Amino acid sequence: MSPDPTLFTVLDLSGTFVFALNGALTAIRATRLDVVGVVALGMTTALGGGVIRDLCLGEAPPATFRDWRYFALAIAGALIAYLLNRLLDRIGTSILLFDAVGLGVFAVLGASKALDTGLGVAPALALGVISGVGGGTIRDVMTGQVPTVFRAELYATPAMIAAALAVLSVRLEVYGTLSAVGAVLVCVVIRVVSARREWNAPPPPSIWRTPGGDR
Repeated sequence: MSPDPTLFTVLDLSGTFVFALNGALTAIRATRLDVVGVVALGMTTALGGGVIRDLCLGEAPPATFRDWRYFALAIAGALIAYLLNRLLDRIGTSILLFDAVGLGVFAVLGASKALDTGLGVAPALALGVISGVGGGTIRDVMTGQVPTVFRAELYATPAMIAAALAVLSVRLEVYGTLSAVGAVLVCVVIRVVSARREWNAPPPPSIWRTPGGDR
């Protein structure tokens, strides 16, 4: 069962918009940037993962550069965040929620699109995660922060689970709007709950017992 191309486009555009909101809000909170800087970081967050995904799949130029809607939604999302950042801040979980939605959308899209091009399960899962975390990682590097995916909090794990659900639904030939949205929601719930409860990925086993090096 080949995923619906229309669903591909809807997921891609939706993820682009919410990641633009997230990237711009993060830029406003983390740095003192003007409107140009905020929009630039919003666009980088929104478009980075999709560009990496398409290049890995051999699509050149990437869909971002072939469809004006991607740039339009990225700019619109970043400007909305710039103009309404105080209102969005009052919501409290706006950055986290937008980030979780974008993460899930791009993870599902990256995995299902990889399968549609003939790749196997493992590459599809890897590409799903890369698609989800790519834009945010570039954003964090540009703002001088340790990328979220490399911190202790759960980030890549929710993306991996969403990608796995997408792969499973494609293999079972039930992939469609409901299964895709369901996989995204699972990612959102895991990401938000883990951040709220401060669940962390397991650290490596400790070799040294003391800072001085005594074992």
